[in-house]
Amino acid sequence: MKPSACQLYLISPLDVGGDFPAKLEEALAAGPVAAFQFRVKGLDQHEAARLAAPLQAICAAQDVAFIVNDDVALAKRLNADGVHLGQGDGDPRDARRELGANAQIGVTCHDSRHLAMEAGEAGADYVAFGAFFPTSTKDVEHRPESEILTWWQGLFELPCVAIGGITVENAKTLIDAGADFLAVSNGVWGHPDGPAAAVRAFDKLMAG
Repeated sequence: MKPSACQLYLISPLDVGGDFPAKLEEALAAGPVAAFQFRVKGLDQHEAARLAAPLQAICAAQDVAFIVNDDVALAKRLNADGVHLGQGDGDPRDARRELGANAQIGVTCHDSRHLAMEAGEAGADYVAFGAFFPTSTKDVEHRPESEILTWWQGLFELPCVAIGGITVENAKTLIDAGADFLAVSNGVWGHPDGPAAAVRAFDKLMAG
């Protein structure tokens, strides 16, 4: 179902050890967050599952969807709420067979209208466009304009997610263009006043 207004979709930093669980708890307590994506790289499944467990429990306590990045097998092991697939991470139909009818399956579509329509036809629950702004989280090859969100909204019921370098300062353009969700990482975890202040600021922006 499409949300009635833009919502926040948090993406983890690559380092989720140390005091990160406390930061996540602080962020989720500060305001409404629709989903949290667990995104770690280069770890074996056992280590990833160990790091995920406390974060998944925090999300469950706050009724926030826990989405695993790129890894259907890990999502299945954790009984996560869903998985987010990059273009090289497999077919949404296969993920659906593995994870079941209720799993939330998202697909990265970069700046491509064609890839987004293909993802929708393959049964994705949302499509993600980006990176809209420069980001240090990953190497960026695709830079869509915000009007791709407006185009999508005008034709399709499927929710769209805006991703890539989003901060409180630059998010309004994407909200106005029609993003259903803003996927934010460093804009929250790296906020100078802390994650809770960032979530409150995004909430105010989305409400008004």
